[in-house]
Amino acid sequence: MYTGLLHAHSGLAYVLLAAIIFAIVYTLIGFIGNKPFTEGNRKVALIGLIATHIQVLIGLILYFVSPYGISNFSGGNMKDGSARLLMLEHPLTMIIAAVLVTIGYSKAKKLTDSNARYKKILIFFTLGLIFILCRLPWSNWL
Repeated sequence: MYTGLLHAHSGLAYVLLAAIIFAIVYTLIGFIGNKPFTEGNRKVALIGLIATHIQVLIGLILYFVSPYGISNFSGGNMKDGSARLLMLEHPLTMIIAAVLVTIGYSKAKKLTDSNARYKKILIFFTLGLIFILCRLPWSNWL
């Protein structure tokens, strides 16, 4: 079970990054082109949101079954950078990133002005992407 979840979490990370980057670029094109916010724009942002939530869900399950997750949580491991990354920094930062993406989508959905909708998605999705990229375990991932 652990190996399957780990492969799913690692493989879906590529899908998540592609979805978030595509949503940001697609939104940026609409914003720069001063185009009206359409149902297509909302669906592209929704795909980024769904990919983020699926990844976080698999990551949380993995956190509780992994030997590097919550079972590895101790004061001694806080001194080890790679152990601390996997047991604390990565999960916490990814949850914050998912919250940012969710806030951006929710706020944009409630607005009526196209430029304001574009700005909310651009700001929050980009912040979420920055959080994701800054705490990926690059040594394990590539």
